[in-house]
Amino acid sequence: MTTQTTTHAAGSTAHGHGEVDYIRENTSPLSWIVTLDHKRLGILYLVSTLTMFMVGGVYALLIRTELLTPGRTIMDPDTYNKVFTLHGAIMVFLFIIPSVPAALGNFFLPIMLGAKDVAFPRLNLMSFYVYVLGAIFALVSIFTNSIDTGWTFYTPYSQTTSTATISMTLAVFILGFSSILTGVNFMATVHKLRAPGLHWKRLPLFVWGIYATAVIQVLATPVLAITLLMLLMEKVLSIGWFDPRLGGDPVLFQHFFWFYSHPAVYIMILPGMAVVNEIIATFSRRKIFGYMFVAMSSVALALLGFLVWGHHMFVAGMSEYATMVFSALTFFVAIPSGVKVFNWVATLYNGSVSFQSPMLYALAFIVLFTIGGLTGLFLGTLSVDVHLHDTYFVVAHFHYVMVGGTVIGFIGGLHYWWPKMTGKMYSEKIARIAFVFIFIGFNMTFLTQFVLGSQGMPRRYYDYLDHFQPLHGFSSVGAYVLGVGFSIMLGMFIYSLFKGEKAPPNPWGSAGFEWATSSPPIMHNFHGTPVIHRGPYDYHLATEAELFDGFPEDLPATAKPAAAKPAAKQAPEPEPAKAAAPAPASREEEE
Repeated sequence: MTTQTTTHAAGSTAHGHGEVDYIRENTSPLSWIVTLDHKRLGILYLVSTLTMFMVGGVYALLIRTELLTPGRTIMDPDTYNKVFTLHGAIMVFLFIIPSVPAALGNFFLPIMLGAKDVAFPRLNLMSFYVYVLGAIFALVSIFTNSIDTGWTFYTPYSQTTSTATISMTLAVFILGFSSILTGVNFMATVHKLRAPGLHWKRLPLFVWGIYATAVIQVLATPVLAITLLMLLMEKVLSIGWFDPRLGGDPVLFQHFFWFYSHPAVYIMILPGMAVVNEIIATFSRRKIFGYMFVAMSSVALALLGFLVWGHHMFVAGMSEYATMVFSALTFFVAIPSGVKVFNWVATLYNGSVSFQSPMLYALAFIVLFTIGGLTGLFLGTLSVDVHLHDTYFVVAHFHYVMVGGTVIGFIGGLHYWWPKMTGKMYSEKIARIAFVFIFIGFNMTFLTQFVLGSQGMPRRYYDYLDHFQPLHGFSSVGAYVLGVGFSIMLGMFIYSLFKGEKAPPNPWGSAGFEWATSSPPIMHNFHGTPVIHRGPYDYHLATEAELFDGFPEDLPATAKPAAAKPAAKQAPEPEPAKAAAPAPASREEEE
C-alpha cells in the first residue's frame, strides 16, 4: 500500500486549498440543517446537549433551593414532583446518553479511524433530526402539565396520574431511535472504514469505548422502546400488562425498564471512560498500561451490564435466590471497572505528568468515579441495601457515577478537544478556576448526601425532619458553587470562540491520530487516505514527523522539527522509498 497524498510546499498546511475553518465559513442555517458532515453534526449535537444540560441544571438548582429548609421554601409539593422528574428525564435522556457518543463521538470517531466520514452520513443526519423531534416532545411536556412520576415512569402511578405522561414517554421512545441509529452507524464505521494498517490492536481506546457503547445502544434500547410502547398502550387502551386489576403485574414494568436502564448506565459511563483514556495517555506521555485489558474491559462492561438489572429491585419482592444471584453478579461487574482504574493509575506511575485543565478533569474522574463505584458495593450487599434503598445514599452514589464520572469525563474531553473542534484556544487560568469551583461544589453537594442517606433521609421527598436541615443546607450551597463553576466554564468557552488565540494542529503534543489534521479539520479530514504505521500511544517516537508519518496531512512548519523540513522538500524521492519499504507487506499480514 502507498499513501494517497497531496504534495504541499514545506511549511504549508491544510488551511491552504481554500478550506480554512470551513466549519465557520458557510454559516447559513440551511447549510447546517442539511449537512452530512460528521463534524458539523457533532457540533449540532454538542450545542443541543449543552442546552439540555443547562435546562436540567436549572431544575437541579430549583430542587436544592426548595430543600434549603423544611416545609415550603419556593414551591408546593406537586410542583416539586414535576421539577425533580423533569431534572432526571432531561439530564438522562437528553444530555448524558447522547453527550459523548453523539457529540464528541460523531466529531472524532471517523478522524481517529482515518476515515472521511461515518459509514452512513444520511443516517447520521436522520438520527439528529430524530433527537430534535424527541427533544420537542419533551419540551412540550414541560409546558403542558409536566410529568411528575420520576424519570423511571414507574407503574401503577404513571398509569393513573393526569400529568403529561404520554408526551414525555413518547419523547423518550423517539429518542431511543436516535440512539439506535447512531449505534448502528458507529459499529459499521469501525468495522468498514478503518485506514490501512489500523487493525483492532491499534485502535485508540476512545474508539473501543464508543464501539462498546454502540453495542449496548443497539441491543438494549429496543427493550426500552418496547417497554414505553407497552406503557402508552396500557394508559390509552387499558390492556392490562401492568395493571393488577386487569391481571397485570406492576413489578414487570420494573424488570423491563431496568433491563434497559442498567446497560444504559454503561451507555453513559463508557464514553466518559473512553475520553479519560486519551487524556491520561497524552498528559502522562505514556502508552496506557495494559492496553488490551483496558480495551476488553469496555467490551466486558457492555456485556455484563445486561446481567445485573435486578440489583435495582432487591426490595421489590424477588425470591431470595434471585437476589443472591444478582448481588453476586453486581460484585462481579465491578472487576472491569477496577481494571480501568488500576491501569490508569499504573499509566500515571513514573509518567511525565502535565497538570493542564483536561488532565485535572481526568484525575477528578478517577477519584469521583472510584467513590461512586465503591459505594455501589454497599448497595449491592443485600442486608445493607435494605436500609439504604430509596435513600439519599442512592442519590449520591448515582451522581458520583453519572456526574462525577460521565459529566466530568465529558467536560474533560471538551477541554481536550476544544482547540481541534473550534481552532481556538481557551484561557488555561480560567479553566483551572472553573475546575476548582466544579470539584469543590460537586463534593459539597453529594458527599453530604451519603451521610443523609445513611441516617435514613428518603429520596424524592419534598419535606424532611428538622435535624436534616444543616446537611441539606450545606448540600444546597454546594449546588450553587457547582453552578458557578459551570457558568465560568461556559463563559470561557464562548469568549474563546471570539477572542481566543488560534489553535495549532497539536497543542498538547499528543500522539493521537486526530491531531494529525488541522484545527479545525478540513472537509474530508485528510487530503488523502492515511496509512497507519504505529499505535495511537507511541510516545517513544522522537518527533512529530515520526509520529505522523503516513498521514497525508502536512503539519505547519512551526509544529515540525527543523530536521524534518529538508526531507519534505525533496519531492522526487519519497514515493520510491515508501514503495520499496517492507512495512506495507507486514501490515497486510497483520490484517
